[in-house]
Amino acid sequence: MRLLNSQIKKRLMQFAGLIVLASITYASAISCGFNLHSLSEGLIKGGLFFINFFPPDWSVFGEMLLAAIESIVIAFVGTVIGLLFSIIIAFLAAANITNKWVRNAARLIIGVERSIPEILLLLILVSAYGLGALSGVFALALGCIGMLGKLLADSIEEIDSATLEAIQCVGANKIQVIWFGIIPQLKNRIISYTLFRFEWNIRLSVILGAIGAGGIGYELDFAFNMLQYQRAGSAFVVIVIMVLAIEQTSEFIRHQFNIQTV
Repeated sequence: MRLLNSQIKKRLMQFAGLIVLASITYASAISCGFNLHSLSEGLIKGGLFFINFFPPDWSVFGEMLLAAIESIVIAFVGTVIGLLFSIIIAFLAAANITNKWVRNAARLIIGVERSIPEILLLLILVSAYGLGALSGVFALALGCIGMLGKLLADSIEEIDSATLEAIQCVGANKIQVIWFGIIPQLKNRIISYTLFRFEWNIRLSVILGAIGAGGIGYELDFAFNMLQYQRAGSAFVVIVIMVLAIEQTSEFIRHQFNIQTV
């Protein structure tokens, strides 16, 4: 009898939770003006607009490939620079490596960076460096710090303290503890997180390119502004190919290092 009452109570709690979730969802939809009629109308209009992309203008396919390569380079350089700074910040933000004052300061830097979207970073950098790839690289590099810095710092804090203490007991200094005790355990995570961030930066490079960083994003934005939708269709095809190729490359690298997908 007690078990039956417990199950009934559990079911009632689940049902109440669904009611609360449904109520919040409905209230949120009303507050932002969402309704099924607008959704269906938007899907039809979007579909009709998407038809304008086809057939793509294949005469500009070569130009789009060069622009895509520029976007890949921007994402790659931004990821590498961001990774280097992220590793430094991660060690400073790990409680088992530094004291609480340094850790709190490093965590504050990570938190502040995570609160600033890459688009806003780009707008700030454009005012300093002007339009172009350099601003995009710096925006992506700074964006890496908030993500990779936090993930790597948390990973360092999860390392078994007994291993680090054993290395210290044989007279190892702080650098040796990091090199022989932490890096070997952290290597696969660094590779995995970096590949994931690089894939993310590839997508971000398209968005940032549309607002001043160059690359395929600029070509797509230019085509829209000039109402050259078939040219935009060519850019869209190249973007899809680029993203899929990068994802397959990342999967290949993960397979080579026996790393699970993030």
